[in-house]
Amino acid sequence: MSDLQAPNTLVCIGYGFCARVLGARLLADGWRVIATARGAEKAEALHAKGIEAHIWPADDLLADLPERTHLLISAPPDEEGDPLLARHRDALLAQKARVAWVGYLSTTAVYGDRNGGWVDETSALTPASERGKRRVGAERDWLALAPELPTHTFRLAGIYGPGRGPFEKIRRGTVQRIDKPGQVFGRIHVEDIATVVQASIARPAPGTAYNVTDDLTCPPQEVIGHAADLLGLPRPPLVPFEDAEMSPMARSFYGENKRVANDRIKSDLGVTLAYPTYSEGLAAILEEEAT
Repeated sequence: MSDLQAPNTLVCIGYGFCARVLGARLLADGWRVIATARGAEKAEALHAKGIEAHIWPADDLLADLPERTHLLISAPPDEEGDPLLARHRDALLAQKARVAWVGYLSTTAVYGDRNGGWVDETSALTPASERGKRRVGAERDWLALAPELPTHTFRLAGIYGPGRGPFEKIRRGTVQRIDKPGQVFGRIHVEDIATVVQASIARPAPGTAYNVTDDLTCPPQEVIGHAADLLGLPRPPLVPFEDAEMSPMARSFYGENKRVANDRIKSDLGVTLAYPTYSEGLAAILEEEAT
């Protein structure tokens, strides 16, 4: 029986966009899925989908892990570091014999700004933002446990997918095409993230980090323009970066400019991306909306 079949259990710390897609795939394959929720209403919604929900951080969800547990951490770190390790590090290590695989969802922000240059998984981690610095700290703390726990890190580019992309903003007329010469971003469809994580479960390599991004790093205004074309709507006007109205968080993303290599997920995990560029990914979202 392979690692992608029952009777394995996936325990998700945080059940956001990425975890939901992976969880749905594994449920369909006969896995047991356990996830954290912040309140009773969200827990009930998870139960309705066949997911065992725990109110967390109130519940001690690591007190008695089932056999063959796979642990996915997508909850972001705070000023105290990773929330699971901050509260339950000793309990997790006490249950390590039951843990078959650990995946930590991080971000390509750990590389900081490279002025448009390339990085791969061997590149130095030089985060520029507070968000990136916290992720570096959390990665370090998780990978430090790799001798005892089979931990893997996934550095995700900008995530998009059904319900999370440019189409609704274009329809509402609330998106800008921001022009900052030389600026590029990487992105990744949520289904491809799930594919990479599943491939890692099937081929564990504890202590390994993976860049999870598609094959085309490009200017963000190019993506917005193409999305408008697909909708048959006018392209939003091009606005110079200096004149654009953005939140401090959005503006901070433009402080980092890099190209992220994704060779390792292909060579080591055998992954073929379903959506190697935004063109395929956006077309698939529109096709799904039409069904």
